Amino acid sequence: MALRKLNKKLIALLAITLVGIVLAAWAFLIEPAMITVSRHTITIPRWHAAHQNLKIAILTDLHVGAPHIKVEKLKRVVERTNAEAPDAIVILGDLVIQDVVGGKFVEPEVIADELRNLRAPLGTIAVLGNHDWWLDGGRVTRTLREARITVLENDVHQVERNGQTFWFAGLGDLWTRGADIKETLGKIKTDDPAIILTHNPDVFPDVPSRVSLTLAGHTHGGQVNLPLLGRPVVPSKFGQRYATGHVVENGRHLYVANGVGTSIIPVRFRVPPEIVILTLQTENTSDLVPR
Repeated sequence: MALRKLNKKLIALLAITLVGIVLAAWAFLIEPAMITVSRHTITIPRWHAAHQNLKIAILTDLHVGAPHIKVEKLKRVVERTNAEAPDAIVILGDLVIQDVVGGKFVEPEVIADELRNLRAPLGTIAVLGNHDWWLDGGRVTRTLREARITVLENDVHQVERNGQTFWFAGLGDLWTRGADIKETLGKIKTDDPAIILTHNPDVFPDVPSRVSLTLAGHTHGGQVNLPLLGRPVVPSKFGQRYATGHVVENGRHLYVANGVGTSIIPVRFRVPPEIVILTLQTENTSDLVPR
């Protein structure tokens, strides 16, 4: 009888150990190496009917040089993004990485040389993140602009499509540069829709209702999402409030992308690397022209 109980305990221990090994392999080796495409259609306020179903691809937190995100993978990210045929592409900062376990620094010039292959009729627009500025924000900005990518820091970019205009308003990184929302939006001289691009979603409570949509990265979705417990670590003063996905507060819309790379610890669990494709629809359906 005692031997039978011992065998059951041993089997249970072996099963728990095996499950632990499998989960660790998934979290450290398999999931971080994935490239997923997350497609979402969202309805936003103050959006032109002429821009119904406009597709925006979001790339953020590439952290090229981190484990599982070498230059070859960046090539595949670019190819997968182009295959989605987005109307516009936005890059929300943290292209580079420093001091990551198991990683190797990749020069921003090498990264930009791959990103120059992104294709979208309305262009590619970028803001920088804290890691970019910790390295050399001026250098990262310069290399991206040489790759024909528009880089905004507390500045705006006007886009025209189907005879109607909207604006991208790119904020400076909250942690390293300061995000001046009022000054940036003050550069928009029309009442056309505005989309804010920011690395850090913690600016969202200060975004006015005049803005149709805010796009952010930085959080990596917490990298780990435990059943029942949620996301133990989110680099935000708001905890899990702006960790990931589509957030609506008081009629204002935010989308936070989980990003592609990893930071500090090369782990992802139930938060796979993603290219986000957002299809934007207008709340003003009465303005739509029947097909």
